Amino acid sequence: MNPIQLLFLALVFVVVVAGCLGAAAMLRPNVARRRLMTLNPGAVQHAPVTNRLLGWVAAVTRPISKLSMPEEGFEKSSIRLRFVHAGIRNATAAAAFFGIKTSLTLGLPLLGFVALTLSGSPLKGNSLLFMMLILAAVGYYGPNMVLSHLVKVRQREIFESFPDSLDLMTVCVEAGLGTEAAMMRVADDLQFKSPALADEMRLVNLELRAGADRERALRNLAIRTGVEEVDGFVTMISQAERFGTSIAASLRIHAEMLRTRRRQRAEEAAAKIALKLLFPLIFCIFPSLMVVLMGPAMIQIYRVLLPTMSGGG
Repeated sequence: MNPIQLLFLALVFVVVVAGCLGAAAMLRPNVARRRLMTLNPGAVQHAPVTNRLLGWVAAVTRPISKLSMPEEGFEKSSIRLRFVHAGIRNATAAAAFFGIKTSLTLGLPLLGFVALTLSGSPLKGNSLLFMMLILAAVGYYGPNMVLSHLVKVRQREIFESFPDSLDLMTVCVEAGLGTEAAMMRVADDLQFKSPALADEMRLVNLELRAGADRERALRNLAIRTGVEEVDGFVTMISQAERFGTSIAASLRIHAEMLRTRRRQRAEEAAAKIALKLLFPLIFCIFPSLMVVLMGPAMIQIYRVLLPTMSGGG
C-alpha cells in the first residue's frame, strides 16, 4: 500500500474511534440526568436536540477547539449572544462550536486532497490549491451559517406565536391574574405550539422567584430572544407599571399592533414572489418553452427550406 492509502485508512480509523467515543459519552449513565428525569420527566424530553448533542460533541472536539476558541472575553462576545438567541444554553456550546469549526476547517481540505488523489484527478498546482481553499472556507464559515439559521428559525417562531400569547395573557390579566401568574399560564398553554416562547416565559418566572426585579427579568427576556417585538412588549409593560395605566388595555393594543405587523410581513413576502419567480422563468422555463415551440419549425426549415435555397442558388 502506498503512503496516500495508509493516510486515508488512518483518517478513517480516527473518525470511527471519535464516533465510538462520542456515542459512549452520550450513552453513559448520568446521575444528574436521571435525577432530573425523576423530578420532571418532560424536562429532558422537550430539550432541544442541539443541547443534548453538544455534550458529547464537546467531549470529542475539546482538544481541537482550543486552536480557535478565544481565551478571554467570550462571555461578552457576539457569538455568545447568538448562542442565547438560538436557545443553546449548554455550558459546552462554545467548545463544541469551535471544535466543529476547527475540525471542518482542517479536515475538509485533507479529505478533499485524499479523495482527489485516490480518484486520479487532474487537478494540480493552483487548481488544487484553490479547491483546498474553498473546502477550508466551507468548513470555517459553515458552522456560522448553521448557527444563523437556528437563530432565524427560533426568532421567527417566537415572532409568529407572540401575538397569540399576548391575547392569552390579556384574557388572564382581565380574569384577575397577576403578570407572573398570567405568563406561567400562557407558557403552559403554548408548550406545544411554541416551545421556545414557553421556555422563555418560564425562565422569566424563575428569575422573579429567585428575587430578581421584574423590569430586569423582562429585559433579560428581550435580550435572550433578540426579537424586536418582544423588546417592545418589555418596554410597554415597564411604562404601564411606571405610569399606572391598565396592563390589560396595553396588552390588547400591543397584540393588535403585532398582528398587523405579522400580516404586513406576510403581504410583503407574497409581493416578493413575482420577483423571485422571474429568474427561474427566464433561465429555466422560457428556454424549455422555446425549444418545444420552435423546435419542430426549425427542423422543417432545416429539412425543406435550406435545401431549396441551396438548390436554387
